[in-house]
This record gives sequence, C-alpha cells and structure tokens, in this order.
Amino acid sequence: MDYYTTLGVAKNASDKELKQAYKKASMQHHPDRGGDEAKFKQINEAYSTLKDPHKRGMYDHQQTAGQGGFGFNQQQPNNPFGGTPFEHMFGQGFGRQRHTPRNKDITVQADISLVDVLTGKDLIIQHHLSNGTIQTVNVDVPQGAKHGDTIQYEGLGDVGHPKYPRGNLHVRIKVSKNRTWQREQDNLFTKKSVNVFDLLLGCVIIITTLDNKQLEMKIPRGTKPGVKFSIPGYGLPNMQTRQRGVLFVELETEIPVINDTAILNKIQQIKNEIN
Repeated sequence: MDYYTTLGVAKNASDKELKQAYKKASMQHHPDRGGDEAKFKQINEAYSTLKDPHKRGMYDHQQTAGQGGFGFNQQQPNNPFGGTPFEHMFGQGFGRQRHTPRNKDITVQADISLVDVLTGKDLIIQHHLSNGTIQTVNVDVPQGAKHGDTIQYEGLGDVGHPKYPRGNLHVRIKVSKNRTWQREQDNLFTKKSVNVFDLLLGCVIIITTLDNKQLEMKIPRGTKPGVKFSIPGYGLPNMQTRQRGVLFVELETEIPVINDTAILNKIQQIKNEIN
C-alpha cells in the first residue's frame, strides 16, 4: 500500500494538503456512512504516518530503498478516547472492528550505535518461526533513526496456521548509549577539557567529531568554564530532510598538577596582583 496514493496526494504534499486529503477521504469512506471499513483503516494508517515528520521520513526512506510492506504501529496519543479523530464524530459504530484472522506478529530488536545513526546501517537479522525454521531478513536502518523506532515488514511474521496469512515482522531499533556523545533530537552534545591557563589566555583546540573529522575551535581569552560552543552541520541527520543538526561542545576546566614551588609562588603573586 502506497500511503500517498491512499490519500490521493503527491509525495511532496504539504502538511495542510495532507490534512485536507485525510478529512475528505475519511468522510467519504467512513463505515458509518456506508463506506468500506478496510479502506477507512488504510486511510487512517496512511495519515498517521505521513503527518509525523519523523515517521514520514522513515517511510520515504523505506520506499526509496525498494522494500515494500513498511509501516508503524500507530496510536493516537492526542485523542483521550483512543481510536481516530473521526471515530467519535460518528458515534460508537466505528468501534466495532472486524479483523481478518492471521498468524501472529513477531517483534525483533536491531542494535545499532550512534555512528550507525549518522551513516545508516544494513543489518542481517535471523530469528526462529513457530514451525522451527530460521528466517533471515535484511534490514535497512536509515540515517537519523531514533531509539524505539519500529520498522514493519508486512507478511514476514509467523507462519503458524496454514489457513491464515502470515503476520507482520516488527523490527525495533535500539540505539546503544555513548559515553562521549549525548543526543537530543538531531543535535549532539559533548564535553571538552581545557587547561585553565588556556581558558585564561585563549587557545585553539581540536574537536574530533562523531565521524572522526578533526575540527579546529578557537577559544577566546578569558572564556569561562561551562560555556557551550555550537558547530552547525556536525550533528545527526534529520530523517526527512537529511540535513545534519548542531554539534554543541561544552568546555570543562582542567586543573594542572603543579609541584614546583617557584611556579606556585608566581601564581600566588599574580593572584595577589589581580585581587
């Protein structure tokens, strides 16, 4: 199922165009108005994915990679009653859902690093089916994937009952923690220790980025500890736009160990002169 075709919009449709198309299609195909329930569910599934920039980026990536059957387990967090916005507009009739029997879905975990988020990752995942066979699946994790994202492959779930179609396979992304880098959306945060004298006098430091590039950063004279410097374009890629976020570097004070009495006396003298 192509989500854009389902809603009748172009792939570059704006948020406003998506919303208008969703409302029109929902009204037309709502079961309580004599519409097709299966079609109505497809419309809601399509809109739930495309209205979210991150999920839309995941979907577009998967479609470009040529792997069909992609989707998300959808919920409606903004609707306190559950279901879709149109469910309560037409009353409780929509709540009666008729499900076609199928075999169980399977959920597996894909472990990736923060570097994999930056570059994207091709994985081979193997898991057991209920009939004892081992299924091998090639998983294409896109750049910018987030911890907890789920990639769905239709028809690659369990095979249990021979009369029912296979369930779906859900690949849940787990991004391992990194001691050096912290992530907030598409931005990266790190800390850099700088000698206290370099903070006083000014200096140039080298920052090694997540993708191992060496960047020179000029520290002005008199910079205080805790100051954050920003470097645009060296964060993580956005799922939809592919543009990289900002790298933030927080300076920490590095106090040197000085055992030379003469040097300590000079430091004391300078301190007295300043005060």
